[in-house]
Amino acid sequence: MKIQKEIVLPGPGQSFRLFTPSLRNSFFWHYHPEYELVYVEAITGIRHVGQHISSFMESDLVLIGPNVPHLNFDYGIETDYHQIVVQLKENFLGDAFKETPEFSAIYQLFEKSYLGLSFTGETKQVVSEKLTQMQSLSHFEQLISLLQVFQVLANSKEVIALNEQDTSIKLFLDDKIRMGSVYKYIHVNYDKRPDVNAVAASVHLSTPAFCRYFKKQTKMTFTDFVNQYRIAQAKTLLVKGLTVSEACYEVGFESLSHFNKMFRKLAGENPSLFKKRYN
Repeated sequence: MKIQKEIVLPGPGQSFRLFTPSLRNSFFWHYHPEYELVYVEAITGIRHVGQHISSFMESDLVLIGPNVPHLNFDYGIETDYHQIVVQLKENFLGDAFKETPEFSAIYQLFEKSYLGLSFTGETKQVVSEKLTQMQSLSHFEQLISLLQVFQVLANSKEVIALNEQDTSIKLFLDDKIRMGSVYKYIHVNYDKRPDVNAVAASVHLSTPAFCRYFKKQTKMTFTDFVNQYRIAQAKTLLVKGLTVSEACYEVGFESLSHFNKMFRKLAGENPSLFKKRYN
């Protein structure tokens, strides 16, 4: 459950790695010196990059810089999903990005990637199609297509920086707490009454110290994180056919009005509209 360094090996005869991992039953809180581009399609899932935690709906496209800790994007997904990942070393084309004027936009893109960059709209659609097509191409054609993908991302205005500051591994290596223990506790207890005192004790901290730690690491309170986790689980239940009331009480809310308010706040629409859209 502690943070791990992933060893990334390019594909045979390639300067990068293109693959479709499936790790939804694993908590893989990790980092690596390589850049990573992740595209995942799912009804809902958890996005945890650096200090940023949120849920995504339908699909997600994120570029992550070197040594930025992140959770596997398919963690805990209970419905069908599809994921494509590209990993490449910082100097996978030598100094080409720095020294070639035509690559200047891509170089600037990589320079910002330490924040974790989430892409939306038409950008996400175009890139997802290119990543899907890349899987059937030759190695040389994949490289050309990958450069085109990065050029699309570099020129896109449909981008959100997930973090406000550098969250590379040096920030987390000094941390002796295992985030996996926190996730595990919440996953088991989100539908009950998660007790911050219990989770603090499980990581050997006083409650005030744990609350300070959690806020520093995630930029949110423990209660906010639990509510976000509950709403993500509620989305899955609504898609599976439960009524709004059933989903509300199933994930631990005691008030339907509070559930509706929290759902609108975190999902941008009320649960009945969300259910109608997916059905």
